[in-house]
Amino acid sequence: MSAIEFTFNPFMAMSYAYSSQPERSPLHERISVVALVVMLHALLFASYWLQPESPAVLVNEMSISFANMQMQQADITPQAKPKPREPEPLPAEEPAKQEEVQPVQQEATPPSPIVLDAEPDYRADYLNNPRPPYPMVARRMGYHGKVVLNVEVLAEGKAGEVQLHQSCGYDILDNAAIQTVKTWRFSPARRFGQPVTQWFLVPIKFSLEGDEA
Repeated sequence: MSAIEFTFNPFMAMSYAYSSQPERSPLHERISVVALVVMLHALLFASYWLQPESPAVLVNEMSISFANMQMQQADITPQAKPKPREPEPLPAEEPAKQEEVQPVQQEATPPSPIVLDAEPDYRADYLNNPRPPYPMVARRMGYHGKVVLNVEVLAEGKAGEVQLHQSCGYDILDNAAIQTVKTWRFSPARRFGQPVTQWFLVPIKFSLEGDEA
């Protein structure tokens, strides 16, 4: 509390005394304190929002975890090297069918005829060969015809084997001719002046007209 003196009259001085701070009640003081605190908080809040925002700096952090790496290495199993792929076997080629070549059957060429100096002969007069008999049964039945015999004339002039080369159609005449020719004598074939064995065809004719043989 202070005292201020006012002088209106030089002869009379009046003094007034007043208190610069009025007396406050405790409630009033509490309210004042609370208001002051609220104002301070409001100022701080306003200053925080009114400050210019600093540019955000992005920091890329790389963290390495050895434990994680070991686990990953443990999880990764070594892969076996791929085996080289074996080439697929080519399909087996079917063997070409070989056509069976049938050998050409060559016709047997008949042996070249032997060149003879003379053929066998049965007609020579000195041979005296009889004619084949004409069987009486064949005459009565009217059988006739020509028989051809294949005769083996031996080198000594005798008849060897006698075969029926061509029949006249009647066995009785064929047999009569064969049996007769077996008894004949022949002039043998000759080669280089020497007698040789030679097959020879002998025709025998049976005829009712002239009894020719």
